Amino acid sequence: MIAYLDGTLSYKEPTLVIIDVHGVGYSVHISLQTYALLPGGGDRIKLFIHHLFREDLQALYGFASADEKSLFLDLVGVSGVGPNTALGMLSAMQPGDLRLAILGENVRAVQAIKGIGAKTAQRIILELRDKMKKSGVVPDGPTYRQQPAANPVREESLAALIALGLPKPTAEKSVDDALKADPDLSVEDVIRRALR
Repeated sequence: MIAYLDGTLSYKEPTLVIIDVHGVGYSVHISLQTYALLPGGGDRIKLFIHHLFREDLQALYGFASADEKSLFLDLVGVSGVGPNTALGMLSAMQPGDLRLAILGENVRAVQAIKGIGAKTAQRIILELRDKMKKSGVVPDGPTYRQQPAANPVREESLAALIALGLPKPTAEKSVDDALKADPDLSVEDVIRRALR
């Protein structure tokens, strides 16, 4: 198993690098976070590696930090999350922010990542939250802070209805109709009215 590669950066693009290690070029998939930390071509670099073996594929995934690699391995351990999805998640958010979103059960922050639906976001949070708390990766404390919503009752109601399986346009219309009829409704009341 390859733990890391230490060599010359021969080629670099936002999702892939080629590292020359003693005359052998290794093609390595990377996240945008790692890409941003890499120097120009011709410089010596070291990437932590995950070597994926499948019946039909062998691929190398590289990370600038052991922390990013650890989170990648956690993500691909979730059913329905493949290596490309995990790389996309790590490209969209810093590892620390992604961990805080998971620990804070912030479905909206995780779901905001391209390619992640509500059910996948909930599955990621459900499967990784307790594991992260037990491992002490991020100390208990403040959770991922969201931008304040224009109307928190609307946003929470909408997120709950989408999580229950309603299509987003239907959920938005139902929530807006309920709040238009009575702007002082609680989240529970909005959801009840929307489900009628």
